[in-house]
Amino acid sequence: MNTTNTVAEIFDDNIADIGDYKANSLWRLTLRRLFRQRSAIVGLSILCLLFLLALFAPYIAPYEPNQVLIGVEDVRKRDAPCIHLFGCPNDQPQHIMGLDGNVRDVFSRMLFGTRISLRIGFTVVTVAVIIGVTLGSIAGYAGGWVDNVIMRLMDVILAFPFFLLAIALVFVLGPSLTNAMLAIAVVSTPGYARVVRATVLSVREAEYVEASRALGASHAQILFGRILPNAIPPLIVLVTLGIGTAILDTAALSFLGLGAQPPTPEWGTMLGSERNQLFSAPHLVFVPGVAISLTVLAFNLLGDGLRDALDPRLVNAGAGAKS
Repeated sequence: MNTTNTVAEIFDDNIADIGDYKANSLWRLTLRRLFRQRSAIVGLSILCLLFLLALFAPYIAPYEPNQVLIGVEDVRKRDAPCIHLFGCPNDQPQHIMGLDGNVRDVFSRMLFGTRISLRIGFTVVTVAVIIGVTLGSIAGYAGGWVDNVIMRLMDVILAFPFFLLAIALVFVLGPSLTNAMLAIAVVSTPGYARVVRATVLSVREAEYVEASRALGASHAQILFGRILPNAIPPLIVLVTLGIGTAILDTAALSFLGLGAQPPTPEWGTMLGSERNQLFSAPHLVFVPGVAISLTVLAFNLLGDGLRDALDPRLVNAGAGAKS
């Protein structure tokens, strides 16, 4: 019995070592492929800039994001940007993106809005991934009536229009940024659950899974140690694209007054507050709109690059050419 257990442990350890070696080689090849793609490099560059702006926002912003400047300085032509380098008189306070309708510095609010938008994207996707991966893995691994119940619930969520369901959930829960993020996370869950379930169904009968089962591995060890790692590549792509979608959808809810509430410096809220200034002060609408577009574009470019880099056919072809 001791000899059998020793052989089984050595065999299992060897399989783990080989798997780790192949995984490391795969990820190195994936990174090399990723940095060869211009779209991914552009997306990463934009995201690095956004992260730096968010990190150093308190040091870059000349004012507090919610500070009303009436009585603090002599405000003239409050809607127009004032940049000394471009001819604005030096006796006027500099506001490179102008002042909003409540006489607050738009540049400072944009910087702090970067923090909020990035936090929204990562928080929403994290919640959706946790719920989706849990439900999808249970459904795929258990099968039978458990699979039917979970996936029919996902089908019910998918039966409703994405944005209308999010609006309905926020309406029930109450307008706030937290409830908007929760609503977007809930309606995003089926996509992650279906991807994980498909991976589990395709892998759970594989030979190495059967070998682990024969060696006495528990269901948790098989599911989390042998099956779910195969779902990581498609999940990475889906998560990257989902972050941009979450930022855009939450900004849309805030624009409608269902997300972040004033005076929170969130880009969607800034758009909604200044939408009536489109013709008199178009920069107040243009600036947050461009920020949202650039952020979503950056995540989409990175997601497209990751999808190509993680394509098994392309990775295998690259590995074969190298050998």
